[in-house]
Amino acid sequence: MAHSAPLDRIRVGSAPDSWGVWFPDDPQQVPWERFLDEVSGAGYDWIELGPYGYLPTDPARLSEEVARRNLKVSAGTVFTGMHRGPAVWEETWAHVGQVAALTQAMGARHLVVIPSFWRDDKTAEILEPPELTAEQWAHLTKGMERLGHEVKETYGLDIVVHPHADTHIDTERHVERFLDSTDSELVNLCLDTGHYAYCGGDSVKLIETYGERIGYLHLKQVDPDILAEVVVQGVPFGPAVQRGVMCEPPSGVPELGPVLAAAQKLGVDLFAIVEQDMYPCEPDKPLPIAVRTRRFLRSCGA
Repeated sequence: MAHSAPLDRIRVGSAPDSWGVWFPDDPQQVPWERFLDEVSGAGYDWIELGPYGYLPTDPARLSEEVARRNLKVSAGTVFTGMHRGPAVWEETWAHVGQVAALTQAMGARHLVVIPSFWRDDKTAEILEPPELTAEQWAHLTKGMERLGHEVKETYGLDIVVHPHADTHIDTERHVERFLDSTDSELVNLCLDTGHYAYCGGDSVKLIETYGERIGYLHLKQVDPDILAEVVVQGVPFGPAVQRGVMCEPPSGVPELGPVLAAAQKLGVDLFAIVEQDMYPCEPDKPLPIAVRTRRFLRSCGA
């Protein structure tokens, strides 16, 4: 696929997620040393921290391990339930502060913020209604703005909110409502192409419509056939991943070439971090996929 211009504004990386890592500590996951060795071996320069506590949390130790493999950190990730209102601020800030401090120490500039799930990822138990009330929407948007402000003031990081399946920021309607209700100086988006497609959204359209709000990208694809089954059967996200709903590019949707081309046109530097959800997975499965995915992204000009 030929591009008129190379994607010189896009910095590609990968994350522990592409190695089947969802938890700080889990016997089904590859050890962190192996993840670092393999992500570097697959040809990536940039990584995310993954779940806090998976990689070493001592900044000196982590800096040494990462530098030794010619890697750099693009972001940390936090989980939040801001729609629950000011009562959750203290516990949220304790978690955010821990991750933000390590992210800052690693020289990264972004903090990926994932909203809390309305149904249990493992058991499918409905924890809260999928639709927020007007009051909860106000809590969510004001809470994210406060978080963006505090993270910037305290740690010098930009927050990028990650629309995610089975959360209150998922579909096109919810994502647009969230963006329209928040200040771009304080809150921007981590557009995850796979999650957005999973929830029925069009990534290229979102980039073209809300370009100034796209602060970060996660690259992944969904298998349309498995997705159709998942939607009809009302399968929650965790079990859907085990069915293989998130698939290896370029076999799924959306096409990543046009997404990257649209992102390049924004004229700003963007990280595009590959995340292929596959928890749990065999330890030997991720590396060959990562190598092929890196090769595919090079063929797109990245």
